[in-house]
Amino acid sequence: MSSSLAILPEPEPLRAVTVSRDVQEFDLLIEDMEAELGEAWGDLDFAEAAAFLRQDEAQKLEFLVLAMDQEDEPRLSQVIELISLAKRATLRVILVAEGLGPMALHELLRAGADDFAPYPLPENALSEAVARIRTPGRAGGDDMMRRAGADLPQTVDGTTAPALPATTGGRTGATEGAVFAIQSAAGGNGATTIAVNLGWELANISKTGAPRVCVVDLNLQFGSVATYLDLPRKPMIYEVLSDVSSMDEQAFRQALGTYKDVLSVFTAPADVLPLDLIGPEDVTGLLTLARDCFDIVIVDMPCTVTGWTDTVISQAELFFVVSEMEVRSAQNALRFQNLLQAEGVSTERLSHLLNRAPGKMDMGGRSRIEKMAESLGVKFHAVLPDGGKQVTEVNDQAAPLSELAPRNALTKEIQKLAQGLHEARERIEAGDDVVSAKARSKKRAIFGLSFG
Repeated sequence: MSSSLAILPEPEPLRAVTVSRDVQEFDLLIEDMEAELGEAWGDLDFAEAAAFLRQDEAQKLEFLVLAMDQEDEPRLSQVIELISLAKRATLRVILVAEGLGPMALHELLRAGADDFAPYPLPENALSEAVARIRTPGRAGGDDMMRRAGADLPQTVDGTTAPALPATTGGRTGATEGAVFAIQSAAGGNGATTIAVNLGWELANISKTGAPRVCVVDLNLQFGSVATYLDLPRKPMIYEVLSDVSSMDEQAFRQALGTYKDVLSVFTAPADVLPLDLIGPEDVTGLLTLARDCFDIVIVDMPCTVTGWTDTVISQAELFFVVSEMEVRSAQNALRFQNLLQAEGVSTERLSHLLNRAPGKMDMGGRSRIEKMAESLGVKFHAVLPDGGKQVTEVNDQAAPLSELAPRNALTKEIQKLAQGLHEARERIEAGDDVVSAKARSKKRAIFGLSFG
């Protein structure tokens, strides 16, 4: 007896997907996708796409079409992350956009979109875009920008001039930013607390004309700057660190997090990574980009000595070593200083900070500080008092000290340190050499002692 049931054909495997807020808003795209691929395509929203692109099935696709309009501009960082995930899955990306501003278009194309088509789609526009991404030696970025409606400057011979880097929040035409690095002599000495709060105070040093500040967390294994400010660790941090040589200013900005639209942060990666993932050239490139984009760069160093520690020292205006009033810190600070001298690394940029120093009521505190400085053969640039349990509590609430503990003794001393560094930076920009600026930034700290 023959079956009366029709044998259904096997569904055609997916070759592409569209990603949008709502694909029904792009009816012309639906028609063109059906004309190009028949039933071999699907549609996802942004959240679904993020989950799908992390699966192995995504690698079986040929390309992805991102459809956006002006309502999607607030989620630009989310879309850039989707492009990153698509590239990781070796997918080509076609951007279909309506009403996006030129800066948003530029960021999306620089993030890795392979081709562009305006919406409403002109006749055959999607088909031509698909053909271009399938063809080796596809059109370059300038061609895409022209089709996106950008006006590119022309040189006298009629060729396209190089595109200028984005200047939003940047320092185009300004002098290089100053770099201040901070490293603990021993674990738990409070270097990250100082780095985060020093960056915040410098970014708020003045109501008008305050410097643009970025904190760079180079503790690739257990960096906690993001934790202290409750910032997400973006997946693209790993990608940037893995290929610093090909990173440009735009990619660097996309990797940054921002605290209250004031302090920018290049966080440590989400995963524990080997410290030799980056080398001296990578660190130089990263800090050069940061200096080009910001007035002041605070570098939070790992506690250990790496193959690029001397690179940061050479790049920094001042390299702070944070110690405590204990034998462990004193010995490590001395060993670190001896290592630099043995390796022929200049120590003129090296400065020492004493953290969790005894309070003013401790009558023997002054002599102990003097004895420690004498044993190290240094003068402390600043002596920072012990802020007590309140400092830990504020860190746990992911906020700078001056926001939740403005009267804490440590808060006030960090503010004084920030003011001194701000003045030193201004002198450097005015033409003073670093040693002179360092000498002039001496300050009186506690117990009436002169530190510098």
